[in-house]
Amino acid sequence: MRFCSSTCHTVWRYRYYQNVCTQSYSFVWWDWARWEREIDWMALNGINLALAWSGQEAIWQRVYLTLGLTQSEIDEYFTGPAFLAWGRMGNLHTWGGPLPRSWHLKQLYLQHRILDRMRSLGMIPVLPAFAGHVPKAITRVFPQVNVTQMGSWGQFNCSYSCSFLLAPGDPMFPIIGSLFLQELTKEFGTDHIYGADTFNEMQPPSSEPSYLAAATAAVYEAMITVDPDAVWLLQGWLFHHQPQFWGPAQVGAVMRAVPRGRLLVLDLFAETQPVYIRTASFQGQPFIWCMLHNFGGNHGLFGTLETVNQGPAAARLFPNSTMVGTGMAPEGIGQNEVVYALMAELGWRKDPVPDLGAWVASFADRRYGGFHQDAEAAWRLLLRSVYNCSGEACVGHNRSPLVRRPSLQMHTTVWYNQSDVFEAWRLLLAATPTLAASPAFRYDLLDITRQAAQELVSLYYGEVRTAYLNKELVHLLKAGGILAYELLPALDEVLASDSRFLLGSWLEQARAVAVSEAEAHFFEQNSRYQLTLWGPAGNILDYANKQLAGLVSDYYTPRWQLFVGALVESLVQDIPFQQRLFDENVFQLEQAFVLNTWRYPTQPKGDTVDLAKRLFLKYYPQWVAGSL
Repeated sequence: MRFCSSTCHTVWRYRYYQNVCTQSYSFVWWDWARWEREIDWMALNGINLALAWSGQEAIWQRVYLTLGLTQSEIDEYFTGPAFLAWGRMGNLHTWGGPLPRSWHLKQLYLQHRILDRMRSLGMIPVLPAFAGHVPKAITRVFPQVNVTQMGSWGQFNCSYSCSFLLAPGDPMFPIIGSLFLQELTKEFGTDHIYGADTFNEMQPPSSEPSYLAAATAAVYEAMITVDPDAVWLLQGWLFHHQPQFWGPAQVGAVMRAVPRGRLLVLDLFAETQPVYIRTASFQGQPFIWCMLHNFGGNHGLFGTLETVNQGPAAARLFPNSTMVGTGMAPEGIGQNEVVYALMAELGWRKDPVPDLGAWVASFADRRYGGFHQDAEAAWRLLLRSVYNCSGEACVGHNRSPLVRRPSLQMHTTVWYNQSDVFEAWRLLLAATPTLAASPAFRYDLLDITRQAAQELVSLYYGEVRTAYLNKELVHLLKAGGILAYELLPALDEVLASDSRFLLGSWLEQARAVAVSEAEAHFFEQNSRYQLTLWGPAGNILDYANKQLAGLVSDYYTPRWQLFVGALVESLVQDIPFQQRLFDENVFQLEQAFVLNTWRYPTQPKGDTVDLAKRLFLKYYPQWVAGSL
């Protein structure tokens, strides 16, 4: 948070927050108390533009019933709560559903509270609009309607993807679009900015500029039929995701189909792969320079702080720049707070922070409530290592072997010197006598301990793989035994000492939304699927991985134990390790975790400092001696 001695001023019109996916990866199970806390955090950081997308399925249900769909057809169409973000963007339907009636009622209530709070604090809430996706049942009610079935998404088959897209010239397009916006604004009012994403991670039916212009114009015209002052907020992710498709003619067709100034583009991943540079500043349409940073709500120390620091100023100085703001657009929150503190401050700066080393040292002092030399030194090490990723390979998606399905082809290369992480770990532990009373410090100590354990998993995995390939059974048993039977259980024990790293707390959020035990079980299973398999067959396996006590012990650890056992069996019996057979066997473990109804603890156990020290004293000397 940036503190001002008097009134703060900024060169930017907008300071944006959220990603459509954040609604599912982080916000999905929130009650009003948690929402209020988030909105107050937004206000303290100067956010003045944010998505407010709760409750829209209740509005769509009214519209679909008006159009003649049956309740069962509507129920069949909506995804479950944990997957609504991708239903809203047309990527998915049906998966994880149906939505209970109680869900609609609670989300309507929440949306009213969210909007009241945002507006009272001077924010502009962005409401959803019709993007063109319709349920298949529309073709039953209107047999002559012109729809195109899109391709599959995310390795889902057409039972759950291959959405139906209404042709832009079909007379039903403006009818459905205006019906939805009329019902939405009647319920919630409006601040005249609307979000819609027609081709998110989906290739349009045609690359002809005339088609793309018509598809874009149809969405916008449905908006202004209801609200003549409408501005369309468009996530620019599609241009990044399929750059071969979105050439200059295709991007230009979209940009020119809406009057200049009425399309506001989010350059969603600008800290790593900015789109404004190759589109001539979105061909004159205003855009917001956004930091995406996180994918899937993963844990893991990661950042591109130097690039983030320089990026907004560079975009402002770009020839004929149409930049009008900065934004934070993570898929998931609850990680790497330093990254968001910097980005929030940049929303109030014309120029970059002149000395990031001094800035992170000051961040540590503010965060812990006082100066400590070792804490500052630790943060400077983290700045030059985990928070100094650069280049197009920098993606905030944790692909550590710890959280991936084991194989012999896993990558362990990182962009930083792992010794910096271990030294930062030592320095933070050295500061515990002075700083251990700070909750923020205890969180960071746990997080760096978790990160060190993640590094150790990668190192021991390398030992396991080398031992297997060299057919060294004793070495394999030793390294595999430490990884799967000592290190991972010790990590789980450390995580269990903080409520913010408990699977039980995560799942209890989902259960608390329910009005019956059957609903509680349904919501919990939605949450478990998202954390692990993501789809019925592991369609987007481990994309939303987290490092939570309970998830480590009962999901990641059994996978590693099975993997080490399979490698040992391969050497003992002198038969090749078969990855396909292992994948089939491990899927049974993964699915069993999702379907399990075991209730996990919601209260922390043990002392974070003591447990972190224990892990440190066991592994740090071995790391220093090179004898892991």
